[in-house]
Amino acid sequence: MGILSAILWTPAMGALLLALIPDRDQDFTRALGRFFAGITVLFTCYLLFSYDQRDAGLQFNEYFAINPKVGSAYALGVDGLSLPMVALATLLTSIALLASSGINIGVKGYHISILLTEFGMLGVFLAQDWSLFYIFWEATLIPMFFLIDRWGGQRRQTASLNFVLYTMGGSIFMLVSLIAVYQYVPEHVSLMSAMSRVSETMPKDQQIWAFLGFLIGFGVKMPIFPLHGWLPLAHVEAPSPVSILLSGILLKMGAYGLLRVVVLLPTAALALQSLLVFLALFGMIYGGLLAWRQSDLKAMVAYSSISHMGIVLLGIATLNETGFTGAVLQMSAHGLIAGALFLVVGLLYERTHTRNIQDYSSLVQVMPRFAFCTTITLLAAMGMPGTVGAVAELHAMVGGFRQWGGLMVFFSLAILISTAYAIRTIGLLFTGPVKPQMKQIEDLRPPELLALGVLVGGIVLFGLLPASLVDLSAATTSHMNSLIRLRILEGSDA
Repeated sequence: MGILSAILWTPAMGALLLALIPDRDQDFTRALGRFFAGITVLFTCYLLFSYDQRDAGLQFNEYFAINPKVGSAYALGVDGLSLPMVALATLLTSIALLASSGINIGVKGYHISILLTEFGMLGVFLAQDWSLFYIFWEATLIPMFFLIDRWGGQRRQTASLNFVLYTMGGSIFMLVSLIAVYQYVPEHVSLMSAMSRVSETMPKDQQIWAFLGFLIGFGVKMPIFPLHGWLPLAHVEAPSPVSILLSGILLKMGAYGLLRVVVLLPTAALALQSLLVFLALFGMIYGGLLAWRQSDLKAMVAYSSISHMGIVLLGIATLNETGFTGAVLQMSAHGLIAGALFLVVGLLYERTHTRNIQDYSSLVQVMPRFAFCTTITLLAAMGMPGTVGAVAELHAMVGGFRQWGGLMVFFSLAILISTAYAIRTIGLLFTGPVKPQMKQIEDLRPPELLALGVLVGGIVLFGLLPASLVDLSAATTSHMNSLIRLRILEGSDA
């Protein structure tokens, strides 16, 4: 078994083992779930140290034919685009399980669902066959549905149903587009490498229709306006550890898929570039304004995700290397920032049983460690220099300015709006007199401080020393940009 299969199947084996043991000792169940998630993190660390950053191609390839007649295969591989997402998925899953001590009902089923969700997410990022990609994409739906429906809030049934219907509806468009593209692959295989040159034989109008189908399918997950309807309710009703995975990783699956499709259909991406940049800038401002007017802390973080994922879409829309780098960096940055924000909101709710921002004041006096970590995270969310959010936003803005110039004034407006709600939140949480009901709140406990400290440490470390994160994907983004330019040029000559 190769290292990629070890990473992929470890959570699945953990879920299987949990399913076989009796549901008696909750502490043992929690420990076993955390153990398998931790082993997956260790495997990923080995992968990170073994990965050659100078090689733009796929590494650690694994291949096994599944259905030769259809051309599908168990094909795994990583490059500079997928490796950061694999590392983020394994890290946030471990943190989500560390933060799940408040789950006391159906502990066994909860941990099985979390591990199966990790299995599906890793499969999406590791798959190098579109058929396999689609299977893993759909596989994340089932455990996530149960996580929201079983352990969510009062409106959990509505939230879980919305999540499934939106995602499955988008998946239908993605499947139709995959079938349309598959028809123009001479080898009649679904390997990503074989389908990558389909733009040479596929008519331009059909490429555009196929790209629109992919945009809807992946846009639901990102989410892109107006396909975001499922997101706020799902985030608010899901348990906070599940929201960490939902915002930190599942949204990135859509952006990751769209990046792959831009390389697959560059001519269509160029033709629809104006649409992409409009959706990106509108989503950034729209999400920021909605986040600004929220009094529910969890709803605020949910709507801010729409704004931050708009930065990813903007980076993709630039179709240049700097923009692609910004998109990949923002995917990683938002995973750390959103994961930390949902974690602090969940920890605060466990102690106070309220998420209304008006109910708090001067928590810095009773929860200094919590206040320190939360303030850094909110400053990162608004793009404060010295944090990973600033590095990502700068790359996306420079890439956008090269492409559209003065249009980036709307980008600046979105950043100002995000600054407004971040500073407002810091002010309401940590200034003013201490309210009587808030005087006895316990500060972060050691396991909580460890989980939050890892995320905040990553936010600051990659903000001060961004080269390690940039270099991880630099060769791949440069190669992607060269391929896109070459194929657009070939298409214009034809």
